[in-house]
Amino acid sequence: MPTDDTPTEDRDRDGMGRFRRTLASVRRDAAAAEYQADHPTATLQQIADQFGYYDKGEARRGILRAKADVARPAVTKLIATESEELDALYTEACAILQRNHVTVSHGRVITWLNPDTGQEEPLPDDGPKLQAIQVALRVRESYRKLHGLDQPAQVAVSGGVKYEVVGIETGDLT
Repeated sequence: MPTDDTPTEDRDRDGMGRFRRTLASVRRDAAAAEYQADHPTATLQQIADQFGYYDKGEARRGILRAKADVARPAVTKLIATESEELDALYTEACAILQRNHVTVSHGRVITWLNPDTGQEEPLPDDGPKLQAIQVALRVRESYRKLHGLDQPAQVAVSGGVKYEVVGIETGDLT
């Protein structure tokens, strides 16, 4: 397990090549941020020297990480609240999808003669179901964006370039 004294090159990395934050590094970042708050005239180089950061840039990033750690619980609560609201909207859209909707014109239910049964039946209206599907899709898209589940778009480029030399005889090329 790395400590604050471990050189940067020897620290554990995750599967993506990024350094793993340890409890010690989280505490160091928090202490550096608190020190900067208590000593506003301290330079980043002084903070780096005092807390064992590689350089002043790493000290700055450590302080920014500490600030993000403080804000994280509020952001997590906001995401949870938004998720609950999106779930409620999605549930309502699904409930609308499950209902039977009939066509109404001028306050009266429109009926049709069902050839299979030979009886008058209310004419189904697919409009509300189609609208509920659109709402459900938009809600799911918002949910994916909120949780960062969408993969970035990838663009594939294929093809080639053809060059044509005009005005030169092929015998002159040798």
